[in-house]
Amino acid sequence: MQKILDRIQSGELCLKELPERQLPQLCAEIREFLIEHVSKTGGHLSSNLGTVELTVALHRIFTTPEDAIVFDVGHQCYTHKILTGRADRFDTLRQEGGLSGFPNRGESEHDAFIAGHGNTALSAAIGIAQAKKLKGEKGTVIAVIGDGAFTGGMVYEGMNNIDTLDNLVVILNDNKMSISKNVGSFSRYLTNLRTSASYHTAKHRTEDLLDKTPVVGKYIKDALSYSKSVLRRTIYNSTFFEEMGFQYLGPLDGHNINELLATFSSAKQYDSPLFIHIETVKGKGFIPAERNPGAFHGVGTFDTKHLPDPDAAMSDSFSEEMGIAVTAAAQKDERICAVTAAMKYATGLHHFSKQFRRRFFDVGMAEQHAVTFAAGLAVEGMRPVVAIYSTFFQRSYDQFIHDVNLQRADVLFAIDRAGLVPGDGETHQGIYDVAFFSQFSNVPVFAPSNYAELRLWMDRLLGPSCTGPRVIRYPKGAEHPRLAALGCSGEIFDKVCEGENAKIALVTYGLLTAQALFAVEKLRNEKIAVSLFKIVRLNPLPEDLIGQLLEYDSVYFIEDAIASGSVGIHLGAALQQQGYSGHYRFRGLPTDPIDHAAVSQLQKKYRLDADSIAEWIKDDEKRGE
Repeated sequence: MQKILDRIQSGELCLKELPERQLPQLCAEIREFLIEHVSKTGGHLSSNLGTVELTVALHRIFTTPEDAIVFDVGHQCYTHKILTGRADRFDTLRQEGGLSGFPNRGESEHDAFIAGHGNTALSAAIGIAQAKKLKGEKGTVIAVIGDGAFTGGMVYEGMNNIDTLDNLVVILNDNKMSISKNVGSFSRYLTNLRTSASYHTAKHRTEDLLDKTPVVGKYIKDALSYSKSVLRRTIYNSTFFEEMGFQYLGPLDGHNINELLATFSSAKQYDSPLFIHIETVKGKGFIPAERNPGAFHGVGTFDTKHLPDPDAAMSDSFSEEMGIAVTAAAQKDERICAVTAAMKYATGLHHFSKQFRRRFFDVGMAEQHAVTFAAGLAVEGMRPVVAIYSTFFQRSYDQFIHDVNLQRADVLFAIDRAGLVPGDGETHQGIYDVAFFSQFSNVPVFAPSNYAELRLWMDRLLGPSCTGPRVIRYPKGAEHPRLAALGCSGEIFDKVCEGENAKIALVTYGLLTAQALFAVEKLRNEKIAVSLFKIVRLNPLPEDLIGQLLEYDSVYFIEDAIASGSVGIHLGAALQQQGYSGHYRFRGLPTDPIDHAAVSQLQKKYRLDADSIAEWIKDDEKRGE
C-alpha cells in the first residue's frame, strides 16, 4: 500500500485536503522517513522528531511562502523541508552540494530566514511582520522558538518590540529541556474555549455593544478587561507573556494534531500578537532518542539496529581533552571557574561540572552574558575559562573588546570548533576568530595541533604567571594521527621538517599541518626541498620565526581561516617590516559563506589539501625559473 507521504510528494494528495483522521499516520511516516535518512547522512534527529505534529499542523493551516515560518536555530526544520518539496533530496542532507541542515533562503522560497544561531527567530519574525504591514501584504508570520532560546537575551529584546502586530504568532516549543510551565487542566479548558469561533464572535459582539453604549459603555468595558486580566493571572499565571503584549494560549499537547489544528485555525482571529505554548517530547517516536535526547541531538551516521550505548563515554576529541585539562588545573587552583553557553557536554566541561559544581556556570544560550560575566568573575580575583564554539563567539566580540580586553581581565577563552567544520555549513564555520583576536597585540592566541600541545598550553595558560585575556583555539573532533606523532616541544613554533639546502619555507598551524606534511613529502619526491614550520602561538607572531624565514627565497603560508585579517596578512607585514625581499605568498579562506561538506572536501575546494599545496608551490617555482 502506497504511503501517504509518497502520495503527497508526488502531488497526488494535498496536505490541506487530506482527511484529518489520516494526519497521525502521516506524522508516523515522517518520523520513519527522518530516522531512515538521518541515520545515513547524520544531522539533528531528536529536535526534528519532537516537532513533526507541530510542523504538519502549521503547513495544514498556513501557506508558505505567503505565510512565513521562522525557525529559531533551525535544528527542527527537516519536516518543513519534507513538506515543501525537498524529500527526494534528503539523501544529500548536509552533503556537499546537497540540502542544508538549516533553513536557507537560497535553497527554497519557503525558507523565510536563515538560521543556525539561537534566539534570533523572534526578532527576525517581528521584522518580517512589520515589513508585511508596511507593504500591505497578507500573511501571518510564525516564529517557532524552543525553551532554550529563553536563556538568551535577544528573545526579551524582541518581546519588548512586538507593538500590536496582529500578524505575528510565536510558538514556544517546550520540550522540557530547559523551562516548563505547569498551568493545569483549567487552563486547558480556557484555552479550548478561547480558540473556538463562538468565543471570538461573542467577544467582538460584546465589545461592539459596549462601544456603542453611551456614557457607561467604556467604563464597563475597561472593568471587564481588568477583571479578565486578574482572572487570567490567578488561574494560569501567564502574566509575563501578556504583560509583554501577547495573547497567551497553552500549554497544548504538541503531539495532539487535532488540538494544534484547532488552535492554529483561530490564530488569525486575534487582534494582537499571539503566544502559543506547546509541550513536546524531544526524540518522540524513537525510544533511544526519547530516553537520551542529548545523545541524539546532533548525530553522525548510525545503524538503527545496532545503536551505540548512549551512556558510553564520548569519543576522544579536542573538546574532551580541554575539559579534562581545565578540570585538572582546577584541582590545583580553587580560583579557576568554567563558563559555557548551553554547551556543557559539547565543550567537554561536564568533567568540570561533576567535580566543581559551585565553580561551574552554564549561562544558557547567552554568549554575550557569558563573556561579561567572566569579566566580572575575573575582576574579583577568580580565573574563569570560557568555552564557546568559534561561530558562537562572534556574538560576543563587543563584550570581549569592551569588558574583557580594556581592563585586561584574567580570562582564558577556549575556542572550540575552530576552523572548517563539516555538516552544519555556513552558519557554523569557525573561520573568523583568528582575524578578530589577532587585532590585539596584547592577546596571545594559541593553536595546538594535537592533544599533547593542548594539554601543555592549557596548563601554562592557567598557571599563576599567565594573566590577562588569552585564547586557545582547536578544531572539532579528534587529533590527526600524523600530528599526534609530532608530540609537543613546548615551543611557540617548530620547524617540523627541514629540506636539504631548502630555499622554500612552508608555514601553517593547527589541523592544516597534516596537509602541509603530506605536501612537503610530495615535493620531496619531485626533488623540491621545502622546510615546514608549524606555529603554535599565532598572536603575537614569534620574532624568532620571522628571523628564520628571512633566510628563505620563498615563503608560503596556509591557514583554514579567512585570509583577510588573519595570520597570513600579519606574517606578510612582519616580513616586509624586516626588509624581506623574497617571494611571499599566502592562502586562506574567502570571506564568502562556506557551504556544508566534509572537511577534506572543503580543503580540496579551497586548495588547502596536500595536492593543491604541492602544485601551487611547484608551479610558482617553475615560473620563477
